[in-house]
Amino acid sequence: MSQVRIVGGLWRSRRVEVPAASGLRPTPDRVRETLFNWLGQDLTGLRCLDLFAGSGILGFEAASRGAAAVTLVERDPRVAAALRQTAITLQASQVELIRGDAVEFARSAEPVFDVVFLDPPYHKGWLERIEPWLARMLKPEGWLYAESEAPLSRLGAWHVSRKGRAGQVHFHLLRGIDE
Repeated sequence: MSQVRIVGGLWRSRRVEVPAASGLRPTPDRVRETLFNWLGQDLTGLRCLDLFAGSGILGFEAASRGAAAVTLVERDPRVAAALRQTAITLQASQVELIRGDAVEFARSAEPVFDVVFLDPPYHKGWLERIEPWLARMLKPEGWLYAESEAPLSRLGAWHVSRKGRAGQVHFHLLRGIDE
């Protein structure tokens, strides 16, 4: 078991337990600081989805910064149990945990999310598999955040608004083409 630190908001400096699991790589502190600077720090009232939750750190950061509702989707039962325990420890009543497959969730999701975080395991084609379902999840004026092993210029109808790189992590903030 390792730990990752929440970098901002109500739970700033609180540590989140992260179980050892294949392909699990929590988004680094520096990348999260950049992402939430891009989003404006205060997410009050927003609905957020952390589709490949893993450590859940992106979702817990959003909740810490005022998001009204955060949905975490995680298929690994051990990792999901750790996420549930973190939500209990933080008394994060705005966080909902869905134990299930990301693609199945995306196929049936309603477009109610203001921000969708995509940080799937690398080299498995997850972004391409999720792309057809993005419009089902994300409000047209919403933000899409994606991490990948290679730079992106767009993902479906969303174009890269801002991007960065930290080591092997390419991170992107995307906005709808019509925006």
